Amino acid sequence: MAYLWFKAFHIVGIVCWFAGLFYLPRLFVYHAEANEQPEPARSILKNQYQIMEKRLYRIIMTPALILTIVMAIGLVYTEPDVLKQPWMHFKLALVAALLVYDHLCLRIMKKLATDTCTLTGQQFRWFNEFPTVLFVIIVMLAIFKNDVPTDATAWLIFGMTIAMAAFIQLYARKRRLAKEKQAAAGTIAEPVSEVGA
Repeated sequence: MAYLWFKAFHIVGIVCWFAGLFYLPRLFVYHAEANEQPEPARSILKNQYQIMEKRLYRIIMTPALILTIVMAIGLVYTEPDVLKQPWMHFKLALVAALLVYDHLCLRIMKKLATDTCTLTGQQFRWFNEFPTVLFVIIVMLAIFKNDVPTDATAWLIFGMTIAMAAFIQLYARKRRLAKEKQAAAGTIAEPVSEVGA
């Protein structure tokens, strides 16, 4: 029975932690793009995003990460043989990569707060895709264990994940180009109206 309790709260921790891992880099996108706004909007937006980032990281992500790790230790304690399984070694390696990603998010958050971050909104959009890919692989490992399917269905799901990430990037690029075109048209239109006046 203890195993099921550990597993239930391990899943709760994972869901909450990943919610933060998905949303925090999206806030980084908006934070970086706030630099393109004129004052006073720039300062107001940057301050608001900084507050949101700190609260998300400290109040949701960190406790969820701790819960995930503690419950994982409980799971291993109740079934120590799982550490001998190859799929678990691979899963733990991916989780270690996510821990590095989480720490990198903290460092970026601090740089954004001090205006020393040089990454653009577009770069943060790509940065945001990393946990999605790892999430899919980790779930597949947890479900299929050593029998991860390598048939056409598995490749289709992996391809759909990559395609979704690429589609999001292309859509963001399209919006950015349309915004730049609109801004250029507005800039050109102003001098013409002044000359005619």
